[in-house]
Amino acid sequence: MYLGIDLGTSGIKAMLVDETFATVGVAHAALTVSRPHPGWSEQAPADWIAGTEAAIATLLRDHPQEMARLQAIGLSGHMHGAVLLDGSDQVLRPCILWNDGRSGSQCAELTARADFHGIAGNLVMAGFTAPKLLWAAQNEPGIFERTARVLLPKDYLRLWLTGEHVAEMSDAAGTLWLDVRRRDWSDALLQATGLTRAHMPALVEGSDVSGHLRADLAERWGIPRVPVAGGGGDNAATACGMGVMAPGTGFLSLGTSGVLFAATEAYAPNTGDAVHTFCHAVPDTWHQMGVILSATDSLTWLSEISGKTVPDLAGLVGDVTAPSPVLFLPYLSGERTPLNDPDATGAFLGLRRATGLADLAQAAMEGVAMAFADCVHALRKAGTPIEAAYAVGGGARSRAWLRIMASATGLTLLEPEDGDFGAAFGAARLAAACATGDISERVFAKPAVRAEVVPDPELAAAYAKKYEAYHAAYPRLRDLAAADA
Repeated sequence: MYLGIDLGTSGIKAMLVDETFATVGVAHAALTVSRPHPGWSEQAPADWIAGTEAAIATLLRDHPQEMARLQAIGLSGHMHGAVLLDGSDQVLRPCILWNDGRSGSQCAELTARADFHGIAGNLVMAGFTAPKLLWAAQNEPGIFERTARVLLPKDYLRLWLTGEHVAEMSDAAGTLWLDVRRRDWSDALLQATGLTRAHMPALVEGSDVSGHLRADLAERWGIPRVPVAGGGGDNAATACGMGVMAPGTGFLSLGTSGVLFAATEAYAPNTGDAVHTFCHAVPDTWHQMGVILSATDSLTWLSEISGKTVPDLAGLVGDVTAPSPVLFLPYLSGERTPLNDPDATGAFLGLRRATGLADLAQAAMEGVAMAFADCVHALRKAGTPIEAAYAVGGGARSRAWLRIMASATGLTLLEPEDGDFGAAFGAARLAAACATGDISERVFAKPAVRAEVVPDPELAAAYAKKYEAYHAAYPRLRDLAAADA
């Protein structure tokens, strides 16, 4: 038996699987986010421990015999968070989360201090960990001076589970302190943030053993002192769950935000288009991601202002044979790939008196698809071929949206058979890898494909023309907004 624990922004998920990776049991515990000031986003690490305790208690209650045969634990979690600990491992302040924007002004300062683009392979963005620490140094100097160790969220759970200060490569790459090519901490990037290696956890690969379950926890839960795998950041762990471990096929996550993920055999950054370039969760492998900030959230927004539910809006978009007459820019929360513009704004263009809600709903789907097309182009410019992608996330349940997405991006979209292939499942697979030493396709198998959605040639040609208008609209609207400011 293998246990995968995923620390999500809105909740903890614990997933128990057997040796064939069939699901034995799943448990959840809800989490909340604190927003004490506009643009801030924080969580109390103590809540993560309480949530994990509750989820594990559910599995122990419902599957006691299976939990007693546990062989390893794997961890996954949201990336980029900053957990600041003193010399006694006491939390000094709430964790600053990935979607916290307070450190925007520190990004340019850090960029000027060291070669973050070349060494870390990524643009310095407020979402990453390093600028959060510079913000703390400048705004909470007393806390910064007392900081003895900085951990990522899932690695704070690891500290509680094992007593070890350890991170793994995929999550560490999202701090901006990792030399992503060398898979080691960078002294230059740490120094630029006022830190040293002494502040950092030890590093392992995600498929390695990072420590063993504490004796007191094992005794209390009635389970063996099993190894705990390095695990992975949430997207790398999801890729492990989907079997996306080598170039050629990626996954397209159509959730609240959107991710286009592709594995690579080498370090290949493209900071010019705001591509995220990170280590994968297994050795000698890297990955790239194009990230958009408002995917299904675009339909959620339209739902809120129209009074229609999201399923109702999706139902208005039937068998798509031609583009909507309306153009939509989905920059409702700014944008990452390829714009790197937190101030980008959304827009509907081409509205007429005859425009109806169905036109707007289809335009919203198309705008998100065009944003994903930007991600495809950005990854290919970095030398990453991607022709097919597993479609996951809530938006992937809409066949109309998948048809639009395939035709706008040129990707063949693969619908996996029913199953949970998310980050908790990937963490359980990494647990198996650490217990067995096997990182082959036997452990990281791809799911069976239920259906393929291929680009429609006529619709693709129409979207190629609409994409030109989409691509031209943003800089013009940005300039208009700047002139009006």
